Amino acid sequence: MSIVSSTRRKVILGLGGLAAYSVSPIKVQAGQAIQGKRNLEFYNIHTRERAQGHYWVDGIYQENTLNDFSHLLRDHRENLSAPMDKRLYELLYQLNKTLNISEEFHVISGYRSPKTNQMLASKSHAVATKSYHMRGMAIDIAIPDVKLSHLREAAISLELGGVGYYPKSGFIHVDTGRVRIW
Repeated sequence: MSIVSSTRRKVILGLGGLAAYSVSPIKVQAGQAIQGKRNLEFYNIHTRERAQGHYWVDGIYQENTLNDFSHLLRDHRENLSAPMDKRLYELLYQLNKTLNISEEFHVISGYRSPKTNQMLASKSHAVATKSYHMRGMAIDIAIPDVKLSHLREAAISLELGGVGYYPKSGFIHVDTGRVRIW
C-alpha cells in the first residue's frame, strides 16, 4: 500500500469518526449563570391589566411571556404593541435584585407609537422627540412600597442605561440606551 493511500484511509476514517461523533447526542451541564428562572410582574396603571411570568428559563427567553409583557406595555392610546428590548427586562430584573424585592412594577408608559410620542412631546418639553419608548427600549415605572428616590438610586447604580427622575409625576424612567442621568 502506498503512503498516499494509507494517509487517505486515515483521513477518511478520521472524518467518519468525526461525523459519527458530531451526530451523537452530547449531554452538557448548564452553568449556574444560565440555570434558573427570571420572573417579572407588571401592573399597567392606565388599562388596569396585570401580567407576570418567567420571561427567562435556563438561559432561554420565553416568547409567550414576552408577548404577554409586550401586550401589557403597549401604547394604550393607540392600542398598539411592539416587541420590547429584552435588555429592558434584564434591567428590571436586576433592579428588583438590587432592591432585594420581587415587587410588581407599576407601568406609567412602555411602548409609545410615533403618533402618541409626538402628541406628548408637543405638550411637554420632558418628552424626547426621538424617545426610546418608540423603539421598545424604555419604560416609566414606580413601585408603590419603594421610595421613588431609592428606586432611582438603585437604577443609577446598575449603570445599564438612562435613568430619569420625575418625582412630581411619581415615576422614574429607565431605558437601555447609553448610560446617562437626568
